[in-house]
Amino acid sequence: MASLIGKYSPLNGMFLTILLLTPFPSHSADPDLLQDFCVADLSGSIALNGFPCKPASNVTSEDFFFDGFVQEGDTNNTFGSLPTQGNVLAFPGLNTMGISMNRVDFAPGGLNPPHSHPRATESGVVIQGKLLVGFVTTGNVFHSKILGPGQMFVIPRGLVHFQINVGDQKALIFTAFNSQLPGTVIVPLNLFASTPAVPDYVLSKAFQVGSEVIDEIKSKFAA
Repeated sequence: MASLIGKYSPLNGMFLTILLLTPFPSHSADPDLLQDFCVADLSGSIALNGFPCKPASNVTSEDFFFDGFVQEGDTNNTFGSLPTQGNVLAFPGLNTMGISMNRVDFAPGGLNPPHSHPRATESGVVIQGKLLVGFVTTGNVFHSKILGPGQMFVIPRGLVHFQINVGDQKALIFTAFNSQLPGTVIVPLNLFASTPAVPDYVLSKAFQVGSEVIDEIKSKFAA
């Protein structure tokens, strides 16, 4: 018996290694829903897969419809753009569904600044105007293209990306995410307008500039 174990243990070891490294179906994607819906009770604490469900007896047809994208966003701000979020916090009917959308309006020259979504891949389609869409890979490669109405793009999960209106008219895009709450890390705000502030000496060394430059940038984002 010992000789048999010795003879086949490398094969057994390889099998166990493959088994451990291969993701099981239930761990490689969102689990299937266990009910038709789970409209979020936003007064409850968020858990692993979303908010607790509103009692089915309290659910109405209005829970499955969202009119937050009807109105044009106010782009009179620092960046000249405004994302209107349609995630679970705004649209509780998305709870546990693993999807959400944004509307993003741009003034001429408006920028949706470099940002990332830590919990979702993003796809989008241009509805109006002309936009330069770009992202940077973890290999520091920049991919970009100017898009017009009807053209679509995809941004891999977690990568820093942006959209900027390169036309002379307003622009509009709708974006979709494979998460009910994708999260947004806005690079300039995270670095220069965090609470508490990132130390100047860290930013000075990171960007290889003097502290006076860092202070000037921070002043642009002061409340």
